[in-house]
This record gives sequence, structure tokens and C-alpha cells, in this order.
Amino acid sequence: MAEVLFYHLTESRLEDALPELLERSLQRGWRAVVQAVTEERRDALDHHLWVFRDESFLPHGTDAEAGGHRQPILLTIDPAQGANDPQIRFMVEGAVPADLAPYVRGVYLFDGHDDSQLATARARWKAEKQAGHDVTYWQQSEDRRWLKKA
Repeated sequence: MAEVLFYHLTESRLEDALPELLERSLQRGWRAVVQAVTEERRDALDHHLWVFRDESFLPHGTDAEAGGHRQPILLTIDPAQGANDPQIRFMVEGAVPADLAPYVRGVYLFDGHDDSQLATARARWKAEKQAGHDVTYWQQSEDRRWLKKA
């Protein structure tokens, strides 16, 4: 079973939090897949990961391009996409995966100011627990640090 983490964004935006979490995943030697809900969001994240920091970028590609299987980070809208053989799957803004069992870790990132994303996160918490995954809940402090709450 996968370790499933729920990251409740209360002090920063997805664009601020996701790159750091992806960097940590790459440092572990993991490949990652990031699942968005819409093509527009996937494409916006694609652009952001190239320019989020002046001195670096995150190597990645999208499922709209050829060669996704070679990418350390693959951005997708497909709930079952895993062409790059990832160990970790990130779901953003209410994305729901087909199955987290094949992964070492699944990560839900959701905006604490968006009622729809909160409702999806609550439903997924119940579903992932029921599926037997080890689930933890993390919330941001005022200084944007992650605090384990459950």
C-alpha cells in the first residue's frame, strides 16, 4: 500500500509549494507524475516549472508531448498515466487518481480556500483510508512550514 499525504495549502499557492515537493522527490531518486484536472492547468504548471526560480528548473514534460516515458517529472490530466514509471504521484486542485497502489507515495495538494477542493480532499481521505493506505494530513503554519496534524 502507498503512503498518502494530504497537503492543505493555507498560506501559499500551489505554484509555491509544488516545486519544492518535486525537488525533494527527485533528490530521493524518484520519478514523479503530477495529475491536474484540466489541460490549461497542466500547461500552466509546465511553464511554471521552467521559470519558478532564476537559478534552476525542474526537468519535466507533459503527456501532450512525445517522450513522456523518459521524463523525471511527467505532467498529466490522465488519472491512470504513469508512463515514466513514477514512484510518487501528485494530485492537484481536486484531481483523483485511478489507483495509488502502484506508488510508494501519493500526495494530494489542495487549496484551503476552495470549497470544492476541500470537499474532494475529505472524500479522498476517506477513500484512501478505506483502501488501506497509510494516510497523513499536513497543514501550513503562518510561516509556510508543514505541520503534521493527523
